[in-house]
Amino acid sequence: MSRRPPVRHGSPSINMEAIAWDAMKKYGFRASFGNAVIQEANAIDPNAKNPSWHDAQDLRELLWSSIDNIDSRDLDQMEYCEREKNGEIHVQVAIADVDSRVPKNSRIDQYAAYNGASIYLDVHTFPMLPDKLSAGITSLLPGKDCPAMIVDYWVLLDGTIRYGTVYRAIVANKAKLVYEQVGAWLEGTGPMPENVEAVPGLEAQLRLQNEAAVRLRQRRTGQGALALETIEAQAVYEAGAVKDLIVLELNAARSLIEEFMVAANRTMMAFLSAAGIPRIERIVRTPRDWEGIVLTAAALGETLPAQPDVQALSKFLVARRAADPERFPDLSLTVVKLMGPGEYALLAPGSAPIGHFALAVTDYTHGTAPNRRYVDLVIQRLLKSVIDKKPSPYPVQELEELCAWLTDKEKASKKAERFMRKAAAAVLLKDQIGKTFVGLVTGASDKGSYVRLSTPPAEGRVVEGERGLRVGQKIRVRLLGTDPFKGFIDFAFSGNA
Repeated sequence: MSRRPPVRHGSPSINMEAIAWDAMKKYGFRASFGNAVIQEANAIDPNAKNPSWHDAQDLRELLWSSIDNIDSRDLDQMEYCEREKNGEIHVQVAIADVDSRVPKNSRIDQYAAYNGASIYLDVHTFPMLPDKLSAGITSLLPGKDCPAMIVDYWVLLDGTIRYGTVYRAIVANKAKLVYEQVGAWLEGTGPMPENVEAVPGLEAQLRLQNEAAVRLRQRRTGQGALALETIEAQAVYEAGAVKDLIVLELNAARSLIEEFMVAANRTMMAFLSAAGIPRIERIVRTPRDWEGIVLTAAALGETLPAQPDVQALSKFLVARRAADPERFPDLSLTVVKLMGPGEYALLAPGSAPIGHFALAVTDYTHGTAPNRRYVDLVIQRLLKSVIDKKPSPYPVQELEELCAWLTDKEKASKKAERFMRKAAAAVLLKDQIGKTFVGLVTGASDKGSYVRLSTPPAEGRVVEGERGLRVGQKIRVRLLGTDPFKGFIDFAFSGNA
């Protein structure tokens, strides 16, 4: 691919919004809803009661809370826990009832199915559903009564799960919490968030949730769940202009939600399995290039078995993170690429699941984010068909087609998101041509050599002096030029760091 002439100092401001809209088209997405979808959304009465809610349990008095990004409005789930006398922790996860407002094959549903998910391009979010729904009617925002699907399970003392059931309820969010604030507080590095302090009993509730999450995490780690830590820089914008690149760190709050959602998704799979209906499984297959992973470990002086072994790989990754935390994100990325991407697959009644290699679980789906991911809305409809004792709304062939379509759409969305991160990095660096940076080599092959800067966490290609570079090498590079329109950043090798 030819590279556009680099952007030099003094270039006019770059319209990142326009680049984002172009990226949506380039990667096969619809960037706007269209009149028919908007009209259908505007016709929805937020106060209308769905007939199916008459048998919903009233759980509004429970101490529900949500944890999400600071700017999130499309809240999909909330959590609540109770400690049992035997030490088990009863977890309930409330999931927004999106299906009650978005019927299958409606105009809104067709649009959501086409894009497959909300597309997050930093400068602009292209939601799967109109804001009136995902940021309003179907969002579990505080200050209103919300219909929800409840998924419950018990976390035993050793971190194993005893599956519960799935049912309808009316819930009310008592506090919209933020990952960074709650994470810092739980880890003892920050104060208690004000909205936690303001709600009686919420502090104890969140500490109990964290205790349950720690049990779950320890159990999965013991089973071989992979402790991967890839760096994905997120662009920070002010008035449409790129101001910074930041890396979202995993903290106790993010880990809490991850563990609760993994367990909730497994509970949903168990519920659907017991009903004996076809369903969608979220899978990461046995690594497509295990030999490559073995060779990667060997280059670091470690030995892995000749056959895929998730526990051995997990132990290797834990040891490498402790030995070389600076290079661990790049090792993680290498392992992710060698494993292969996540996929959606049809799971027929009675057939053996493929499983999720990275999570070390064999019974997993995506059903906890129906405002943001279309597959979760499909799973919600399957759950309802079981609860209502009705036939599945999806024939097997339609589920197979959805699995293929949504897998492809997810791959495309990741490409769009990566492109926009590269474009943002190119804009951030465009006035620093000639400056020298320190970074790590993240790729070195016939296809090209790449380096990730320490600060800012941007990645680019080494186009001068690249011969002889090796992955993991710490080097100095001089910035030659950038092209935000193609997401290119070009460097020259300046020496070892």
